[in-house]
Amino acid sequence: LALSITLAALPRLRLFTAQIAPYTAILTSQRSMATSNYSKELDIALLAVQRATLLTKSVFHSHAKGTLNKSDASPVTIGDFGAQALIISALQHNFPEDEIVAEEEAKDLRENTQLRDTVWKLVKDTVLPHEQSQSALGGPLPSADRMLDIIDKGDSKGGAKGRIWAIDPIDGTKGFLRGGQYAVCLALMVDGDVKVGVLGCPNLPVSDSEPLSENIGADATDEEGKGVLFSAVQGQGAHSRPMSTGKLAEGQSIHMSPLSNVSDATFCESVEAAHSSQGDAANIAKKLGITKPSVRMDSQAKYGSIARGAGDLYLRLPVRADYVEKIWDHAAGDLIVREAGGEVTDAEGNRLDFSHGRTLLKNKGVIAAPKSVHGKVIEVVKEVLGGKSKG
Repeated sequence: LALSITLAALPRLRLFTAQIAPYTAILTSQRSMATSNYSKELDIALLAVQRATLLTKSVFHSHAKGTLNKSDASPVTIGDFGAQALIISALQHNFPEDEIVAEEEAKDLRENTQLRDTVWKLVKDTVLPHEQSQSALGGPLPSADRMLDIIDKGDSKGGAKGRIWAIDPIDGTKGFLRGGQYAVCLALMVDGDVKVGVLGCPNLPVSDSEPLSENIGADATDEEGKGVLFSAVQGQGAHSRPMSTGKLAEGQSIHMSPLSNVSDATFCESVEAAHSSQGDAANIAKKLGITKPSVRMDSQAKYGSIARGAGDLYLRLPVRADYVEKIWDHAAGDLIVREAGGEVTDAEGNRLDFSHGRTLLKNKGVIAAPKSVHGKVIEVVKEVLGGKSKG
């Protein structure tokens, strides 16, 4: 009897299956689209960076920043450790299979319980007041020990395969310490190609139309009207939005300035002479006919500034033959400038290659400019740097 009922029902079952097949295909297509357009990755990255900046801002205003010197003599603060813990925690909650390349490790915190407790208090107290946003990031970390383990999750070797996030919890730590510009940086690379980039710049003006001033890199504040999130997804353009303390503010498209004459350009460079050859930059600017003084500021805030047209060029020129850039210092900014209509290459005119581990092993220097003038800038960069090598 059961068999006869089943056989009798088969034609109707086939008809039902045929009727729902198109809807199943649509749903499958929608799910595929939801993962391929990186909308979730972008939302989580924006929220994670925004939450991390709440922590960095509180440290920025304190006199004791818990500064240590790493083995390469670069400084790290309690803000670096805390921001990294918060960002990795959010990524682990949402994308547990993804690898992470991050700048810091928890070794010093494990050896210094007082420092660990200071960082843990910061992490524990940093919460997005918007419940839905905080929940999307996985809520608070449960313990100090878990925080240490999370910090050490940023130990991926990077490479050309799979999904890998790159984090610089405080890019421009020296600027952070002296009260200048800094950025919280996060980027997703898939098979070595940057797909999502987010920069949190607490001390930059919210307004995209405010031009860069010479003193923007010093005596910075995060007062009213300051604090901006830059973001980009490959193929979807670049955006900026005001930082908030809760849910994300509305974003708006940003674009490089429509520069036709390179002599009119405002160019940015690093404050630290150890990071970029300022003498070479001055020679390049002179040959390009640029008369405005350079704007010196720390961090990937330079990328965000030129992406929205507040500045035009970013020159980071090799200081020595063996210097190799870290991927977390450029991944997010590189994508944001390119999606805003700019060109980013090394000093030879080659695209930055993020597929060779934790460093830009195949690139020397960084040149970012509007597409209309990038070729001319590269021409002069090669002339100046080539002249040095011959001399």
